[in-house]
Amino acid sequence: MSKKTKRQKAIIRRRIFIAVLFVVLAAVIALLSIVVASIVNNSGNNDNSSNPVAESSAIIKPEPIEATVINTGDIILHSTVLDGAKTTDGGYDFSAFFTEADTYFKKADLATANFEVTLGGTESGAYSGYPAFNAPDVLLDVIKDSGLGFLTTANNHCYDTGLFGLKRTVQQLKEKGIAFNGTKEIDTDPTYVVKDVNGIKIGMVAFTYENTSSEGRKSINGNVVKLEANDLINSFSYDRIDAFYSQAQSVIADMQKDGAEAVVFYMHWGEEYQLSPNQWQKAIAQKLCNMGVDVIVGGHPHVVQPIELLHSEDSQNTAVCIYSMGNAISNQRKELMSPECTTGHTEDGVLFSYTFTKDSDGDVSLTAVDVIPTWVNKYRGGSGYQYTMYPLENSDMANDYDFDNATLSKAKASFERTKKQMSSGLTECQEYLGCEVRFEEPKNESSAQEQVSENASN
Repeated sequence: MSKKTKRQKAIIRRRIFIAVLFVVLAAVIALLSIVVASIVNNSGNNDNSSNPVAESSAIIKPEPIEATVINTGDIILHSTVLDGAKTTDGGYDFSAFFTEADTYFKKADLATANFEVTLGGTESGAYSGYPAFNAPDVLLDVIKDSGLGFLTTANNHCYDTGLFGLKRTVQQLKEKGIAFNGTKEIDTDPTYVVKDVNGIKIGMVAFTYENTSSEGRKSINGNVVKLEANDLINSFSYDRIDAFYSQAQSVIADMQKDGAEAVVFYMHWGEEYQLSPNQWQKAIAQKLCNMGVDVIVGGHPHVVQPIELLHSEDSQNTAVCIYSMGNAISNQRKELMSPECTTGHTEDGVLFSYTFTKDSDGDVSLTAVDVIPTWVNKYRGGSGYQYTMYPLENSDMANDYDFDNATLSKAKASFERTKKQMSSGLTECQEYLGCEVRFEEPKNESSAQEQVSENASN
């Protein structure tokens, strides 16, 4: 009897244990169901503003930003320009130069020009124009006040007052706080700059062509460069072009190491007064495009040369090249230029702008270019003649200036000359980039005549 009772009690205990186990499992399953339902419900009605964990883990991409750089051509102070700027107290007043262009300079994120004079001081003799330019230091005050914040100093006149003038020019730019590139005071000065322009880092470097003297030495515009100055001028030789390409590749790599997100080369090249680029310009531009350069800005011919859209040979890069921006300030007048250039093109220049955009992912690309024609007006004033650069966004803009009929006619002729030089290439660049097109593609005469005939027949 007692043995049967013990067996029954064991069975009862097992049944109780199994029952309790089922109850516990059921409770656990029910609890898990509630938790899962809660999680699903919360995720479906997620509100980051009330969930600090979700808010901190959300990826917030920055808004796209743009950096626009506006560029103009050669600032050259010929003797007549210097004479007209003299004041009664023995000083100089160049304030007329950019009174009409300064709003464009200041509107841009950065404005540049080619500084084609030296600041050799009175230690280098009297202030002078061509062929050896030596300008007063006060020129920099007008440049800085106008909004021009970056000057290229590598050009064929940078050694006009020798090693002393080369170094002194750099010293004055440093003292005035004006950024520049192309020449150095000492070897350790940078060959290039990487400028933060509105949050986008742009690598910028300026080069000028050089000559070789009869002794085999580097020569700039016929002036044999002292050995000490060999590395103080960013220059290249057409005769040793492969050496320049190697240097350019190295400079680009160094820029990128320093954080450059875009690369711009300023080239002093080509032939004076020629309206088209020569084969050297085109070959160098293509090579720079192949290397990944985004924009190439040219000068030296003293006339406006076309703009061109370039594609690298491996199809990995596209660049925009303006072969020459012409003159910003000079006394190269139509009536004075015989036989070099009697067409008036030496009175013309441009405001060439390029815009880089950094998107929300941090990628930087060239998104816009533009060209605004400019004309240098020479008129009586001061102690002789005054010079002012006039922007001409369209042919009618000349009517907005206080010109007499003869001056108005010259300004409009200048606009048409530059439009003819720029229209085709600029339109191609702007259509490719998807930005606003400034000039309509001109119709050729045959197309216009065909349209007239078609209208007549209808």
